[in-house]
Amino acid sequence: MAAPIFFLLPLGFLFITATSQGQKNISLANSLTPTSKSSWLSPSGIFAFGFYQRGNGYYVGVFLPGTSNKTVVWTYNRDNPPLPSNSTLHFDSSGRIVLSSAQAQDTYVATPSDTTAAASMLDSGNFVLYNSNQVIIWQSFDTPTDTILGGQRLLASQELHSSASVTDPSTGLFLVIMQLDGVLALYPDGTPFTAAYGYWDSGTPNNGPNVTLHLEDDGFLYLLKPPGVYLANFTSQGLPKEDMIYRATIDPDGLFRLYSLNISRKDDWSVVWLATTDGCSPKGICGLNMFCANMDLNPQCLCLPGFATVRDGNGTAGCERNFTAESCKTMDSTTRYNIQPVPSTIWEDATYSTLTSLTSEECVAACQQDCNCEAVTYSDQSCNKQKLPLRFGRRVVGGNSNSLLYIKVGDAPSGEGGRNGLVQKDNDKHTRRDILIAVASSIAFAIVMLAVSGIIVHKNRAWVYEMLPKDGFLRTIEDVAPRSYTFEDLKKVTGNFSEEIGKGAFGTVYKGTLMRNLHGSKVVAVKKLEKISSEGESEFQAEVKTIGKTHHRNLVRLLGYCHDGPNRLLVYEYMSNGSLADLLFKDEKQASWDVKMRIALHIVRGLLYLHEECETQIIHCDIKPQNILIDDNMQAKISDFGLSKLLKPDQTNTTTGIRGTRGYVAPEWHKNLPVTVKADIYSFGIVLLEIICCRRSVDWSLPEEEALLEELVYNRFQAGELDKLVDYQTIDKKQLERTVSVALWCTLEEPSLRPSMRKVLLMLEGTVDVPIPPSPTSFLSTI
Repeated sequence: MAAPIFFLLPLGFLFITATSQGQKNISLANSLTPTSKSSWLSPSGIFAFGFYQRGNGYYVGVFLPGTSNKTVVWTYNRDNPPLPSNSTLHFDSSGRIVLSSAQAQDTYVATPSDTTAAASMLDSGNFVLYNSNQVIIWQSFDTPTDTILGGQRLLASQELHSSASVTDPSTGLFLVIMQLDGVLALYPDGTPFTAAYGYWDSGTPNNGPNVTLHLEDDGFLYLLKPPGVYLANFTSQGLPKEDMIYRATIDPDGLFRLYSLNISRKDDWSVVWLATTDGCSPKGICGLNMFCANMDLNPQCLCLPGFATVRDGNGTAGCERNFTAESCKTMDSTTRYNIQPVPSTIWEDATYSTLTSLTSEECVAACQQDCNCEAVTYSDQSCNKQKLPLRFGRRVVGGNSNSLLYIKVGDAPSGEGGRNGLVQKDNDKHTRRDILIAVASSIAFAIVMLAVSGIIVHKNRAWVYEMLPKDGFLRTIEDVAPRSYTFEDLKKVTGNFSEEIGKGAFGTVYKGTLMRNLHGSKVVAVKKLEKISSEGESEFQAEVKTIGKTHHRNLVRLLGYCHDGPNRLLVYEYMSNGSLADLLFKDEKQASWDVKMRIALHIVRGLLYLHEECETQIIHCDIKPQNILIDDNMQAKISDFGLSKLLKPDQTNTTTGIRGTRGYVAPEWHKNLPVTVKADIYSFGIVLLEIICCRRSVDWSLPEEEALLEELVYNRFQAGELDKLVDYQTIDKKQLERTVSVALWCTLEEPSLRPSMRKVLLMLEGTVDVPIPPSPTSFLSTI
């Protein structure tokens, strides 16, 4: 029973000795360029940090130089364009790693929490910076991209994002996340973290927010719940270790795999374990209006009947109709369209209308008579009308009535239609073969699962509840739930509040450093709140706990709080790239159109989570560029969410500091009406207009007809002169019109007419059409 415990005892000291095992300090006077000295090697030469080439450009990352195609395990700013050959990496006076090139502004690859005294590329694959006390102040292991290595962990709420392809390291379509409920799960990127969108999980729910994924250097991959409970073992202990390297990677095809490499034999990477063998399980592996089918166990993307591929050979590009659909206004007969069945497929449920107690024939007829209906799913007398595009399609071999789709196509005979006709014949050809394969696979799978279940049950009975030592490697760095601090603690953290980094209506923000023992330190932002009600300690702490439970990639994380006598402080993660206001209103920092549109989507996803997806609905009440912060990777995160609940009760009825104009404040605030989530949507609309135009919503230094941004934008929209709003760069006209239309809908006077945040997301992504916005009913004049 004790064998697993003794086996792992030495690992408690892994990070203690990491600085002495396989360490070779790098001179801070050194520099790298892609064409001369391009990387710093680990002592054994297995890993390297520096420039690696993809296509005609270069990226900065950690890679294995001796492998084919230089296997990459970590990349800096992967979504930025490739770097030119005249780029340079060097250390500045404080030890930050600076990336320079003639074509772009300098950026920081590493921003340590203290002055750097030494740097090393370790044989573990971790690139680290140390201070003068040999404490790690920055490491690549803290910010994984698509891979973790032996000795590395995926902490609660951390994510790995797949690459776009084997030759393109930018963020791809899929992610793996260590969820706060103790479940390791795979999702398509950009979808809610719910069962409807997940396509694989570890099956370990309700285990709290501190579960971590561990990969040991012997290939042991497992989930651990502190202080030492094994929740899931994906591989066995004691795999070959000598001359072996292990990495767990979320691949471009959406599958999570554990690989091994024998460095002495210089073999190719071998798959040790993978989350699922079904290549069609990742939702989104095939593009819009396509479905994935396993043909001879090889996943292929096929178009719906009446559709053809947008780009040959690119399944993620999706399919489009091979006929021109008429407008509902010009249609004179429903007979212009046929309905074709697509058997044995399942899709994302995007129903806009449901009819009940119908036969399949009646369901088809109902769609044919509805001009807006483009497809229907039929199940158990339930008819669900759909609009295009359809996504997450997948063929289910041996399907039943629960997976029956009917699609509206043109009048052309089924044998015509070019590629679509070939697809239909191909579907028929493989259906029977898929059925036979599925039956055989199901039987074999059932036998294997029974055997595996027996082994797991036996092992769990023996040692699943054994506890590891309290200290050491297997302890989490910090709790995910907010931690309570004393006022003296935070005085030390901030150096007696010596470095002010921001000031708002409700308090001042200071920069601080939390020490994390063997794991180095963490830079934080400490907000010293003012204007807080002095009553109700339990209410204050309960509210902070509520905010602390919220987790989303586009929300600034609350790490801790202080409720010490009259002192109320909040500790947040530090955001190194400032606020959206800096990017929009400072000439030297203005971002490109594409970057701004990504930031807009980040804000929408954060608000969508607050409004609809988190356990307790939160109305932000103060959306503005100053409250949108930007991290190292240009990821936008909403800050101060939920703080309105912590303020004095009478503040909910004030007009805030902006008088006489709408500013960011929804009209219902001025009218003393109940405030709902639609107030946030109005504020977002104003922010979106500022993102589009790179100017403030109110600027009385301009001529009177241009001072109010929403009024100016609507006039330009109505006159067909949107290009005058963005004359500093070339922008796709349709995208500009769509984005402006969304902003105008959000800023309508009547709250009920504003779209929900979910609808805003779909409109900005181009998934649904954006109607022409109505004329605003009024604009407030100056008081």
